[in-house]
Amino acid sequence: MGMSIRSLRTLIAVHRHGSFRAASEAEHLTPSAVSHQMRNLEVALGLELFDRTAKSPELTHTGLMFVGEAAAVVTAYDGLAERVRSNNELSGEITLGAVPTTLTGLVPIALSKLKSAHPNIHVRIVPGLTNHLLLQLDRGQIQAAIISRPDILPNTLEFSEIVSEKLVLLVSENTPDLPPKDLLGASPFIRFTRDAVVGRQIETWLQRKGIEVRDAMELESLEAISSMVAADLGVSIIPDSHLAAYDHLRLKRIPLEQNGPKRIVGLASMSTSPRTKMIDAVTTALLDAAGNQQVHL
Repeated sequence: MGMSIRSLRTLIAVHRHGSFRAASEAEHLTPSAVSHQMRNLEVALGLELFDRTAKSPELTHTGLMFVGEAAAVVTAYDGLAERVRSNNELSGEITLGAVPTTLTGLVPIALSKLKSAHPNIHVRIVPGLTNHLLLQLDRGQIQAAIISRPDILPNTLEFSEIVSEKLVLLVSENTPDLPPKDLLGASPFIRFTRDAVVGRQIETWLQRKGIEVRDAMELESLEAISSMVAADLGVSIIPDSHLAAYDHLRLKRIPLEQNGPKRIVGLASMSTSPRTKMIDAVTTALLDAAGNQQVHL
C-alpha cells in the first residue's frame, strides 16, 4: 500500500493514543491492520519509524519527527476542497458536538440560520458532555463542539465565546419569596449532573457559600429538571437561558447573588482545523442565535 493519507492518519493515531491496539480502536481497524500499515509505511519511506525491541512498538526519534510532518500533510489534504472554494460557496459536512443544554434552544435556532446562509453545509450533531466532546475533538471524531467553558482549555484549541449565562435558582411558581439560601436549605435539591462543567460550578458555589442541600435527584437535561421543579418536587440551580424550551412551565427564576457565577458557552475547535471557514460560519450563526439572549442577560 506504501504511503497513503490513510496510513498517515493511522500513524498519527498511534502517536496520539500510545499503542497499536489503542490506535486500532480509535481508527476502527484491527491491530494487525495497523501493524501492516506501519510496516508498509516504513518500507515505502525507507525509514525506521518504530523501535520494535520494546514490548510494545515505540516511535523512534525519526518517527516522532515524521509524525509532525504527517500531521501537516493530513491537515493540508483535509483542507484542499475548502481552500479552492470562495467564501460564499461553503459546502460539505461538519460534525458538531453539543452539550445537552443547548440542543432545544441555541442549536436549532443557530442551525436554521446557518441553513439559510449556507444551504450546502450539512451539519451532523453529536450530543455529549463537555469533557467527552473535548476528547472527541482531540481524536478528530468531531470538527467543533458547543461546550461549557471548563477551567482549563488545552492550548491546541480555539474557543469562541457565544454567550454568558448567569446561574439562577429555579423554583415552582407558588414558592414563597425567600432568600436563595433559605429555599435551598428547606427544599429537596434537584441537582444538575456533576459530570457536566456547569454541575461542578454549582457544587463549587454551594460549598463556597456553606450551603448544605438535600439531594433528591441528579439529572443532565434542563427540560427534565424544569419539569421536576414545576411539579413541586424540589428546587434547582441552572444556567439562565431565554432560548430554553421550558418557558411554558410555571416556574420562577431567582438570582443567586449579585455578580454570581456564570456559565460560558462557546464553540471549541482544533487550532489546526482544515475547516476554518465552515467553523467560522457556524460561530456566526450561533452568535446570531444568541444575540437576543445577550440583551436578556
